Amino acid sequence: MEKKDFEAWLDNISITFLSLTDLQKNETLDHLISLSGTVQLRHLSNNLEILLKRDFLKLLPLELSFYLLKWLDPQTLLTCCLVSKQWNKVISACTEVWQTACKNLGWQIDDSVQDPQHWKKVYLKAILRMKQLNDHEAFETSSLIGHSARVYALYYKDGLLCTGSDDLSAKLWDVSTGQCIYGIQTHTCAAVKFDEQKLVTGSFDNTVACWEWSSGAKTQHFRGHTGAVFSVDYNDELDILVSGSADFTVKVWALSTGTCLNTLTGHTEWVTKVVLQKCKVKSVMHSPGDYILLSADKYEIKIWPIGREINCKCLKTLSVSEDRSISLQPKLHFDGKYIVCSSALGLYQWDFASYDILRVIKPPNFSNVSLLGFGEIFALLFDNRYLYIMDLRTEKLISRWPLPEYRKSKRGSSFLAGEMSWLNGLNGQNDMGLVFATSMPDHSIHLVLWKEHG
Repeated sequence: MEKKDFEAWLDNISITFLSLTDLQKNETLDHLISLSGTVQLRHLSNNLEILLKRDFLKLLPLELSFYLLKWLDPQTLLTCCLVSKQWNKVISACTEVWQTACKNLGWQIDDSVQDPQHWKKVYLKAILRMKQLNDHEAFETSSLIGHSARVYALYYKDGLLCTGSDDLSAKLWDVSTGQCIYGIQTHTCAAVKFDEQKLVTGSFDNTVACWEWSSGAKTQHFRGHTGAVFSVDYNDELDILVSGSADFTVKVWALSTGTCLNTLTGHTEWVTKVVLQKCKVKSVMHSPGDYILLSADKYEIKIWPIGREINCKCLKTLSVSEDRSISLQPKLHFDGKYIVCSSALGLYQWDFASYDILRVIKPPNFSNVSLLGFGEIFALLFDNRYLYIMDLRTEKLISRWPLPEYRKSKRGSSFLAGEMSWLNGLNGQNDMGLVFATSMPDHSIHLVLWKEHG
């Protein structure tokens, strides 16, 4: 058929086709399809896809696609990634969506990472870890065996756990391998703190001692307390050691010479915790960089300024109950910005700049729950049966882990938290190593560790 005759025929057919009912149009198309060969059917298939399947992600500008995707939840986006390679590429590159999803899960965000595919992978890792936490499958346990009497003192730093025992020894353990690196003869240990060269111990014999790891030699002995020393802290830069005792006092010592520089009085109960920390906020009483000493007894937390001028007066006394009817739990958190302590009334957080109570957190059955660690996103808590993780943004318990019948101690030195950076937000790298350690009735140490990612 000539082109001119074909065009005239096609016009007539088109006019007639438009006058038909929908049913007649469908029958006409069915008849034409039945008469078509392979070439015509392939042509029809290609054109129908263009007419009926409009891929808006392919047609829209990328910025507009990202804006629309932000309204979908991450699980829906993961399903959308299965639509096509193009969809997967666009959705995976929507950095803001995946970063927000990670933040909502309590994940730390490093804005310097520019790889557009990176944050979807991080989200997938994050959702797996959070599912393990929710399903109580994120941890595993192990034990350290080596002491022959009660283990009271525990201190953790950089993958190493120090244990002090009534068997007159202190041991340093590599938590990842369970191997004992050092074991030295000491006195009975109620408190321990260490670094690469030395170990400082507070004892039930009313003294503090400093020991050299490599030789086991006692390099300094601090005598002056008239009661057991339950807590010690020190700072090499200041050449200061502080100790809290059952004699109701805190003593400040010259670390290098063992000389007592000052005795801080005012407590009316055993001083079970001392913390020496740099201040990170400014107020009328202190500035960033100032060294601050916190000391706690059964009912009160006292705040002292510590510097090269050792003589100091108490800046403030904090408590949760004026009639002294409510006891503080022995663990105390102070990071230079906030003070946190638990009691039967709940978890108290003070602003260090103003000493005002910022909030009181009261989870269910809190009367038996104690504080282990406190961060920007998560808190680590425990009671007689479980280890708990709380999301501080919602104040909800998001995970728990069963604990064995550990050795109970109201003074609180027989248990501690391990790695702490994850409490400020997980990042896929800091969810490893020790979570919690406690001493057992059989003189072993029970460890709770992060399980490797599945």
